[in-house]
Amino acid sequence: MDVERIIIKYPARAKLPFLALILITLIIMIVASTELSAAYIQRVYSIRTTAISSLSSCYTYNPTARVITVSCGSATLTDIYNHLHVNNILSKQSPDGVWLLNAKLVIAKGATLNIDSKDTKWLKISPLGGTTGGSASPLPNSIDVHGTLKIDSVKITSWNSLTNNYAITNGTRHDLGVGKSEATVSGAPRPFITVEKDATGTTDIINSEIAYLGYEKGSFSGVGTAGLNYYGGDGSILRGNNIHHLYFGFYSSGVGRMVIENNQVHHNTIYGLDPHTATHDMIIRKNVVHDNGQFGIICSLNCNNITIENNEIYHDGNKNTGAGIMFSRNMINSIARNNIVHDEFSSAISISESHNNQIFNNTISNSGGGINLKNSTSNKIYDNTITNSTNGIDSSAAGGVAANMIYNNHFINTPSSSSSSPHSSSNVGSNNQPQGTLKHHNKHSLGGHKSKPGFA
Repeated sequence: MDVERIIIKYPARAKLPFLALILITLIIMIVASTELSAAYIQRVYSIRTTAISSLSSCYTYNPTARVITVSCGSATLTDIYNHLHVNNILSKQSPDGVWLLNAKLVIAKGATLNIDSKDTKWLKISPLGGTTGGSASPLPNSIDVHGTLKIDSVKITSWNSLTNNYAITNGTRHDLGVGKSEATVSGAPRPFITVEKDATGTTDIINSEIAYLGYEKGSFSGVGTAGLNYYGGDGSILRGNNIHHLYFGFYSSGVGRMVIENNQVHHNTIYGLDPHTATHDMIIRKNVVHDNGQFGIICSLNCNNITIENNEIYHDGNKNTGAGIMFSRNMINSIARNNIVHDEFSSAISISESHNNQIFNNTISNSGGGINLKNSTSNKIYDNTITNSTNGIDSSAAGGVAANMIYNNHFINTPSSSSSSPHSSSNVGSNNQPQGTLKHHNKHSLGGHKSKPGFA
């Protein structure tokens, strides 16, 4: 309706009463106001509906695959629970933040999941989820990161509701000797955390307990199921955690700029810390690493620019295999310094097929071997102190070593060196000092670094 058209239709000569004109005007205003209100309400409803739909689409659940996906924004376990309301996949078991996850949890690219003390004390992950596509083989539940994951001041473990305990059958593997593949004993599937290669953010784990995850699935079991796996997430941080009873305490491949510091890493089935294939520019410092099945810290297969410093490492492996620190298969341009390594059954520090590294100012004691070299060239080994060990610095292994510089090392109640290989003559050794018996040898300090008590 239009006031101007009405006035034209009823010109002044019609001499309508004044009150009639006022009434017509009021009717026009009421109709116009009603139309505007309806349009406004429709617009607000549309915006609200769109917002609700958009928020709901951030949290989805596929019941066939048993997969929860967080696809946008920044989420918590409470957010997921409030939007899905499916207790048999994510349930809150106590008001103080104990959760049970019985599904795979995927964090999509661009999304962030926060698992922290604001709403979580302990996240238990049930071992078994869905099945593989065409068989009845169970797939373990897991946390699969393509985006960003922040874990802070919480506990994350496996949990078997049938036994009311952690999932503990994880399998194992055995070294069958030089030139032979390891023998594996598959374990029952246990949950794990994997940061994928395409992850758009970091996965930072701070002041938390990560335990009873990962398992041996057979050949190439290190791919995906080891426990705490980083294939992406450059720049991630692991700090102040208690990492124990995983299959591998930590595994990485192709990742860079990570910092692993001030953690307790212990009683893991195979390795404590295992930066692997093409991991680079990583710092491993001020950790206490002990009682792992084979190696405390091992870097293997084209690792580059790894710094291992100010750690305490002990009781790893057995008399036949293992070491406190292992440089393996073309690890280059890396450093092991200022570490305390003691009570290792086999070797304290082992360098195999690795080159251009520096091993210095480490304190080694009560171990089967001090520092072993095999098929390695152009390394510098100096200013280390080796006490009460079977061997000091051993380069006698088959295959030989060459062009290494070994100097200013100190040996106490330890044979200084063994170098019987015919291919080791080009090594340069100088000023290495046997010192006989030292009755009151003080333990080397790590500058205030102390072993932390284990988590309850």
